[in-house]
Amino acid sequence: MEFGVEAVGAARAQDAPAAGAATRTVRPVQGAAGAGDAALDVNRVFAGEKARQIGGVRRREEEFQGRIERGEVRLVGDDRYEVLTGWDRGEVFTVSRDVRGRIDAVVANHGLDVRAGSTLALYASSPAWHGLGQIIPGGTTDIDTVLDAGGLGFTVATVPALYRWGGELREHPEQFHTVREDTGAPLGAVGRRYRPIQNRQGFEFLQELVGRFDVVWESAGVIRGGRRVFVSIRLPQSVTVDADGINDRIVPYIAVMNDHCGNGQFQCVVTPWRPVCANTERFAVRDAVTRWAIRHTAGATSQIKEARRTLGLSVKYFERFADEETALARTDIAVADFHRVVAGLWPLDDDASKRTRTNHATRLSALEEVFRTETEKVGRTAYAAERAVTGYLDHIAPRRPGRTMTEEIARAAAALEGTDDDTKTKAHRQLLQLIRA
Repeated sequence: MEFGVEAVGAARAQDAPAAGAATRTVRPVQGAAGAGDAALDVNRVFAGEKARQIGGVRRREEEFQGRIERGEVRLVGDDRYEVLTGWDRGEVFTVSRDVRGRIDAVVANHGLDVRAGSTLALYASSPAWHGLGQIIPGGTTDIDTVLDAGGLGFTVATVPALYRWGGELREHPEQFHTVREDTGAPLGAVGRRYRPIQNRQGFEFLQELVGRFDVVWESAGVIRGGRRVFVSIRLPQSVTVDADGINDRIVPYIAVMNDHCGNGQFQCVVTPWRPVCANTERFAVRDAVTRWAIRHTAGATSQIKEARRTLGLSVKYFERFADEETALARTDIAVADFHRVVAGLWPLDDDASKRTRTNHATRLSALEEVFRTETEKVGRTAYAAERAVTGYLDHIAPRRPGRTMTEEIARAAAALEGTDDDTKTKAHRQLLQLIRA
């Protein structure tokens, strides 16, 4: 917990003096702030500050306990808690405590980059679960503000790859390195045809949509030291699944990701995000275009305009998406049906090893728990089954973090980059067959 000067003094002071105890009174120095005011009792001021501090601690404890009782967070061990609800469901944070066991601070395990000092390289239009980053309530429509607040204001250059041989430094004619021009930090190794797509060049095409549809930039940030950057906007329309039943509202987003390390493409994804959690659902709805990508080569920035075609088809995609999801929401299924879907997604061979069988049982148990949670919300339907598969893949399935990623960032990257799209699509198609059966 951080304190101001007065609060530090309050923390060090004792409680209000006992009756009869001597007190020291000081008078303000002439010319200082408060000069001419009544005499100040230092102990009384300190006692008042401490009472407010203790009250704040109690409110914080009560609020946190309330979140536990409401099932919004759960303890996963050693003062580490997992968020169970909201768009940040599945994220983990740590609570540090003082010598009395009271909450001292909530330590975010966000995995995002930190710029000079302690400023998080993240912009958002509303507070994230960790409460960090540059928050502009209600968002902004200015791309330069977004790039600056999100830490995306840097540019990328390519420099020759050098190696030492026979005591001299030589240049590799076919290899280059990408580096940040603000810090000189290395980002990746690339070939001679690679051309950086600068952050502003890659993202400014969305500015037209922001102005035309009266929407705001939702988020922007830097991960893995600048190797990956992203921005997102929310589309003006929303879709409703089963308006006469569960009435589940889904808000569509456009997320654009740029890769500076040479291992990925520049990508534009149109994705529906449920407002209650960060599940991304990109299924193979017929004739829908939900992803567009280009390689970092000469002329790439001029091709980015083609991304508008992807965005232009988004309305058609979401209309069809809503129809199919509504059909799933109106189809009751048995637990056995859910088990058959899971078995089709993750088959278990008869000669599987003991370790494989153990992992399979662990996965099935986790999927069953998510399915039970979803059925409480939307009934025992094919829609709940699909939500269970999507929720498991996005929030629970093990992710192996790399040297430059935490598990949370690996999970977020998998969701944005569509790592599990094939599995989600297969689940969607299997569940649609139950409707037609």
